[in-house]
Amino acid sequence: MNLLKSLFVTAYIVAGVAGLIAALIMIGEQGWTSRWLGTALACAGPALFFSQLMLMPRARTSRNLGPIRAIGLLGTALSLLLPGPASLTAVALAAMVGVVGTLAYVYWYSRFGAAGNDALAVGNTLPDFSLGERGEPLRTAALVQTPALWIFYRGNWCPLCVAQVREIAAQYRELARRGVAVYLVSPQSEASSEQLARQMDAPMRFLTDTGNRAAEALGIKVRNGLPAGFQALGYDSDVPRPTVFITTAGGRIIYCDMTDNYRVRPEPATFFTVLDRHAIV
Repeated sequence: MNLLKSLFVTAYIVAGVAGLIAALIMIGEQGWTSRWLGTALACAGPALFFSQLMLMPRARTSRNLGPIRAIGLLGTALSLLLPGPASLTAVALAAMVGVVGTLAYVYWYSRFGAAGNDALAVGNTLPDFSLGERGEPLRTAALVQTPALWIFYRGNWCPLCVAQVREIAAQYRELARRGVAVYLVSPQSEASSEQLARQMDAPMRFLTDTGNRAAEALGIKVRNGLPAGFQALGYDSDVPRPTVFITTAGGRIIYCDMTDNYRVRPEPATFFTVLDRHAIV
């Protein structure tokens, strides 16, 4: 199923961009009353959504992307109703990208099922696993000497993950004042993590989960979660489910968010509410 999702999201993005370009070319040939105007509108929704995510990353979107769905429906309706020459291709492309593709992206691709196990249940002690830092292995016991905020993110290729890391960097001084360590964990190479670290104005610790072994131990490993084709950039096909948890000194879990929608991440204010509740001030 995840492999199918991996293929789908790449195809959806490519179809949105290619469909928009093709529709604009056809409009140039047939005029603005062409049914291709509807196709251009339907394909513009996903094309502009992903372009905006890449250019202006943010840690969360609306859950159901109402405007994108509305644009897809409107574009498909126009491709059916405009008075220009009939074109089955224009209608089919608008419907497949703007309606079927968008609904599949919002309600199927974006959603996760239940987590693999209850290792991260609040009240549990964090299980033992190993992460890498500058080529050196670190066991859990060495990382829970103080309270800690943990973020398992997918990698630099994910704009929502990068935006989430940037949000935490903006809160780093307050976290450090409270004695809370910040661990940013991903399966990507240390070189990629160092590249991201240089963009952040905060000395946070970027840790490497080689082979997603820690993510698997925590029940948050997503097999074939990388969009198809991104392997060419050096990323592993398996990724962690975007997850945030907080541990006390000693490793007791006091908060965990394993989002059920990869486009919706918890607000940083939530973390401070949890820390306040547990008198980590």
